[in-house]
Amino acid sequence: MHITSRPSILYFGTPVVIISTKNKNATDNLAPMSSIFWLGWRCVIGLAAASQTTQNLLRTRQCVLNLPSVNEVAAVNRLAKTTGTDPVPEGKRLKGYRFEEDKFGIANLSRLSALTVNAYRVQECPVHLEAVVEATHGLAENDADMRGKIITFELRIQQVHIDEQILIDGNPDRIDPDKWRPLIMSFQQFYGLGDKIHYSTLGEIPEELYNTKDRSMANA
Repeated sequence: MHITSRPSILYFGTPVVIISTKNKNATDNLAPMSSIFWLGWRCVIGLAAASQTTQNLLRTRQCVLNLPSVNEVAAVNRLAKTTGTDPVPEGKRLKGYRFEEDKFGIANLSRLSALTVNAYRVQECPVHLEAVVEATHGLAENDADMRGKIITFELRIQQVHIDEQILIDGNPDRIDPDKWRPLIMSFQQFYGLGDKIHYSTLGEIPEELYNTKDRSMANA
């Protein structure tokens, strides 16, 4: 039986992403988040307006989206309550966040150069998506208390790097869902995917039919 409920959060389960950006002083910022969804070679992310990643994206308009697998969960946890903003914003201070400038160091992660943006890739993550900001949008514009506190970014993917261990054998452009085990955040807890549970009729559609102009532009 369903009952009426009022959860404080509605994080029903989305993949974790480590966003890498450049700070104003040229140091590197890493921020784990999970408010993200993809459409073609674009995605939408939501971030607190006061976060360092938000300020970096507004200034540089570029980033790398690094997708960790379940194997990188400890590194994500080491980053989880850190911020590149000094002083720490009040909202984050109340949640126990601390300022850290050397995000790669404290997470014990390694840098890889990107090809199209000024931000490093995270070597340990199986997926790297180099992206640029196409548009920004406010959230809750009709609510005086919430207006300006959250910003959504539309990002266009420019370059994709995939660990060959999660690709379909012999096909560099196809990820094998039986090999890819993304790290999932659900109600502030970490989870992974289990085995495939049922045949999918959508899986009968050739992936090539989902191609967009963005993909063609990125591969040019």
